Parts: sequence; C-alpha cells; structure tokens
Amino acid sequence: MNNEFKWAEEMNCAVTVSDFEGNLIYMNEMSRKTFCKPGETMVGKNMMGCHSERSQGIIKKMLSEGCSNAYTIDKKGVKKLIYQTPWRVNGEVKGLVEISMIIPEDMPHYVRK
Repeated sequence: MNNEFKWAEEMNCAVTVSDFEGNLIYMNEMSRKTFCKPGETMVGKNMMGCHSERSQGIIKKMLSEGCSNAYTIDKKGVKKLIYQTPWRVNGEVKGLVEISMIIPEDMPHYVRK
C-alpha cells in the first residue's frame, strides 16, 4: 500500500483517488469492497469507462474548473453521501478524491449562526 494514503485505509467510508487523466491511484479497503471483486483492485485502471457520458462530463468539469460535486444516493436501502473534489499540489488540480459514506435516513440538520 502507498504510505501517503495509510491514514485512509481503515476509515469508515470509501475513499477513491484518481490522477488528472482519471487513472485510479488509490482505493481504501471500503472502496475496494464496494467496487471490486474480492482480492482484486481497480488501481491503475481508468475510471472513465465505469461512468456514463453525463458522469464523464461532470468529472471533466471538476478537473478543468477545480470544482466539487456532492449528492446523495439510495442503493439497496442504504443511503450514502457522495462527495467528489479535486486534490491539488501547489494550487494545480492533479486529480479527484471521492468520499462515499453511509448516512442515516433521518440524519439531523443544524443551522448554526
């Protein structure tokens, strides 16, 4: 495992990292369980082939404009928050990070001043 991502390996959410070309450079344990067959990894493969044309457009926009994308999904009765954002080195976008976490159906929402 790449030591620079050791902090993410046992997180209670899926962490998936790609480079600027869309090649996966890291998947933590939960990401591998979500997207890969047992014992396999998609690290080194390009993520664009796994996404629809619409999703590819969003990915390209995030990379070119440096913007983030967030949404929730419900899959097999499990609600998740998906947060996708660029990672940068010296201000330059180098790729994307996706964090996917299970959220409760009745998650509280607070307005703070």
